[in-house]
Amino acid sequence: MAQPPSPQDTAQTVLPGAGTAGDESSDRAFLEAAAAELGVRRRAEVAELVRAAQWALRNGHPRRERDPMSTPGGDGTPSVRDHAIPELAMVRETHPASTRALMADALDLMHRLPRTWAVVVAGDCEPWVARKVAVISRGVLLDAIDIVDRAVARVIAGHAPATVLELARAKVIEADPETHAGEQEISRHKRYVAISRADEFGYRHVIARVTAGDGAWIDAMVDRVADILTLTHGHDHNRDELRSLAMGWLARPVDLLKLLIDHTDPNPGEQPAWAPDHLADTVDRLCALPARRLAALRGRGQLFVHLTDTALRSGRGVARIEGVGPIDVAQLAQVLGHCDLTVTPVLDLADRPRVDAYEHPERLKDHVWALTGGDVFPFSPRTATRDRVDFDHSTPYDVQGPPGQTGPHNSGPLRRRHHRWKTHGGYRCRVVGPGRHLWQTPNHLTYLIDQHGTHRLEDDDADIMLSAPDGVEIYLSKLTLSAEHYAS
Repeated sequence: MAQPPSPQDTAQTVLPGAGTAGDESSDRAFLEAAAAELGVRRRAEVAELVRAAQWALRNGHPRRERDPMSTPGGDGTPSVRDHAIPELAMVRETHPASTRALMADALDLMHRLPRTWAVVVAGDCEPWVARKVAVISRGVLLDAIDIVDRAVARVIAGHAPATVLELARAKVIEADPETHAGEQEISRHKRYVAISRADEFGYRHVIARVTAGDGAWIDAMVDRVADILTLTHGHDHNRDELRSLAMGWLARPVDLLKLLIDHTDPNPGEQPAWAPDHLADTVDRLCALPARRLAALRGRGQLFVHLTDTALRSGRGVARIEGVGPIDVAQLAQVLGHCDLTVTPVLDLADRPRVDAYEHPERLKDHVWALTGGDVFPFSPRTATRDRVDFDHSTPYDVQGPPGQTGPHNSGPLRRRHHRWKTHGGYRCRVVGPGRHLWQTPNHLTYLIDQHGTHRLEDDDADIMLSAPDGVEIYLSKLTLSAEHYAS
């Protein structure tokens, strides 16, 4: 097997215009070659945008009765068959949402921002900046978009991206103030709080979109708690660490209240101006609650933790929490501490359970989820949680068919949009082994999804797997072809 190149070998690779180190003329040639490569990349990105727009044009009309159309771009751009987008995404090896965004930006630039598009085609600016302008201005109506296009086309070549995008935002407000006001109202309902996946050290980001006032008060409370924690943790924690610890206290309202009271100078007989009249009554009621009732104030949550028996016994190794990611087993106490736990039985994935009903019982869902690890649509990120997917029969359920049609041999989790594409868009799916799914697009491109990710198959290999009898697993490689019969 060929060895990967070392950093030294990579650094010594001869590039066009590289010349000899220390030679001024060769240094100039090297830099000129770098400039030329910039143009090559920009032209390639333009070609990708053109390809996406052409695919939209080829699929601009429905081909059957149930063939929904959607408009990825803004006002004045053509519609496209919704079922055609994921097929282009597969050959681009991206998620359909990324390809839909590419198509929307291409259509906006060509149909709504033609002057800006001309600068992009000439290679005089970064295509990603123009795409960002398309996103910013997507809500502007077609009869007003020219104001944005003219202004951006004048500055997009030669100005910093931040300058271009700031101008674009200003021109969007100027071009269509009524639409901008409407979008402001819509954005009021798009507030949220989200938690990122864990990084390699077990830490997560808490991301929230709140009003400016709420944000200021949350920041002030975090600062106040961090000030208090300085008394006990300040000797080996910097300010950012203390504020991070303070965020954790916000999740424990009773502990937080005690901490604040213990570190607030009492001033009997004087009620703060910000304190409502019922505050004293609320504090008295909290003091009267038993410990278990106080703990219930934190609410309930559900985490699915996967770890081996060896890691559980030794306290060393890696655990995986669904929706969080991998963490060190030693950090489980930080995640699960201060709470009541309910432990569910371990699933034996060697089993092949089946039921006769159309519905998936919960234990069967757990089994399928553990085998697949998430959404089984090609190139789909495994970030969906099990409550956000449909458990789909890969081979459609037949009410007149044989018993035992529902089980891991014929099931795969799919987000709702992916489920619709499979049901109505002409995409075929087949389970070809535990945790392995074979997909075929309307144009007969075939993809295998397994523990190694998503891989496109050659037509001959695809025919072998698609024609295999039920209950036979086919494993293909460049060197061997093997078939294993599994219990059905």
